[in-house]
Amino acid sequence: MSRRFKEYGLVVIGLVAGILVSLNFSAVADKDTELPLPVEELRAFSEVFGRIKSDYVEPVSDKALITSAINGMLSGLDPHSAYLDADAFKELQVGTQGEFGGLGIEVGMEDGLVKVISPIEDTPAYTAGVKSGDLIIKLDDTLVKGLTLNDAVKRMRGKPGSVIVLTILRKNEPKPLQISVTRAVIKVQSVKSKLEEPGYGFVRITQFQEHTGENLATALNNLQKQNNGPLQGLVLDLRNDPGGLLTSAVGVSAAFLPKDALVVYTEGRTEDAKMHLTANPDNYLRGSSRNDYLKDLPDSFKKVPMVVLVNGGSASASETVAGALQDQKRAVIMGTQSFGKGSVQTILPLGNNTAIKLTTARYFTPSGRSIQAKGIVPDIVVEDPATASFDNAFRLREVDLDKHLSNSQGEDKSESTTKTSKSETKAKDGDGSKVEVAEFGAKNDYQLNQALNLLKGLNILRGK
Repeated sequence: MSRRFKEYGLVVIGLVAGILVSLNFSAVADKDTELPLPVEELRAFSEVFGRIKSDYVEPVSDKALITSAINGMLSGLDPHSAYLDADAFKELQVGTQGEFGGLGIEVGMEDGLVKVISPIEDTPAYTAGVKSGDLIIKLDDTLVKGLTLNDAVKRMRGKPGSVIVLTILRKNEPKPLQISVTRAVIKVQSVKSKLEEPGYGFVRITQFQEHTGENLATALNNLQKQNNGPLQGLVLDLRNDPGGLLTSAVGVSAAFLPKDALVVYTEGRTEDAKMHLTANPDNYLRGSSRNDYLKDLPDSFKKVPMVVLVNGGSASASETVAGALQDQKRAVIMGTQSFGKGSVQTILPLGNNTAIKLTTARYFTPSGRSIQAKGIVPDIVVEDPATASFDNAFRLREVDLDKHLSNSQGEDKSESTTKTSKSETKAKDGDGSKVEVAEFGAKNDYQLNQALNLLKGLNILRGK
């Protein structure tokens, strides 16, 4: 037994040392010296590996152990770094194109449970009543405790039309809720638009996908045609938008900013992680397509009075847009403090169709503000009176996540700035089985109405 244990130890030390050496070579290719190998830690790792291989109650494959070690390394860093197996990597790639299978929720881990960061609008989870801040404790009959995040996500995936029962802990509910969600191939319409009334347009972006910038340009052109001329005001709704592609966020910002205006910059340890992204086609066009979808957008959209709506569900790319338009004095930000995800995740392929999602940088607004764990504070705080107490109880923000990346400029945990709102009411008191969501652009959307009132008041002051 001792001999076999030593053999395992030698094999693992060689394997891990080889991996670390290769990583060091790539990480310090432009430096004069290499990082030293952590010999003592590698020895401890090999001893644990050997003990599991020789003494664990059931045989465990080398692949399973190494994969679990990689998962542990990444999940121990922050809530957004993760190992992507072949299925997860494929779904991530497909998801950025606006079509993917599943329930439609963005999730993280907290204390071994799956925590809902945000349900995506118009998806099965959203309409079934899953809420931001919910803790999922069971998936059908399987306890979540003990599963990795990837394992839990795999169980939530499945054949479209099949049903999964989520058992959920929700704050202020006396007992766990059971919510049935029917899986679907989710096609997220990332841009919705409506001429709310003559002269005033309303655009909602639900997620930043590959074609969001193009879809926005089409929506804005259609609004101007419907209005038979330039708009007098525009409301851009980023509430409950969990983010997405950074290039799309730059494209959306560029639709309303002067060419080459700074949108966002990032800072990290490597040169690739240090970017200054401006309202320029080079910074928002992806891949081989070099057709600038903003080139024919009327100049009036660079000057039309704007209000941007945000809340605690506005995260990442949506915060980038709000921060850029706020700092460039291009729009009034209204609503409640945003989520505060100001970190950049880079997808690094590993081979065998797997990858790691690694946090590599922090976002900064044009004026130098870090979004991380702070979010965007609105110029005008407006809550929805009908839902403010409900959202205050359940809304989850970056600063609430375990092991969240710190903000070097100082974190703000003020309760008064984390209140949020969503235009929805519970259809059945307490059971969470169904939610009635206000229709897009509905007349009872309090925050939208306040945004329109502000735009009208600004036009009166301008003599229009």
